[in-house]
Amino acid sequence: MKTPQAVKALAALAQGTRLAIYRMLVQQGPQGLSAGTIAERLDLPAATLSFHLKELANAGMVEARQDGRFVFYSANYEQMNGLLGYLTENCCQGAGCTTERVPTQQVKRRRA
Repeated sequence: MKTPQAVKALAALAQGTRLAIYRMLVQQGPQGLSAGTIAERLDLPAATLSFHLKELANAGMVEARQDGRFVFYSANYEQMNGLLGYLTENCCQGAGCTTERVPTQQVKRRRA
């Protein structure tokens, strides 16, 4: 993944409703959910959901498929993994990362 794609994906996910939609779709798996089910679970009006799904689709984070009269949405796992790879590429300067938190020194701030 290149920087412009990552910026677009992160921008799409940097909104609470879209992040909730995306997380729901990731949890659901490749079969996805119908637009109606997503709207019902998140208590969203159809127009609002449509707007957010369009933003996620434009960023490549979700895919849509028609099944009869229903449209099903699913997370684009390849794009998700690409974004994660982009974010963690060269992590810790190639020294191998640890899940333990590195202690940091607290900086005392002076009040003006």
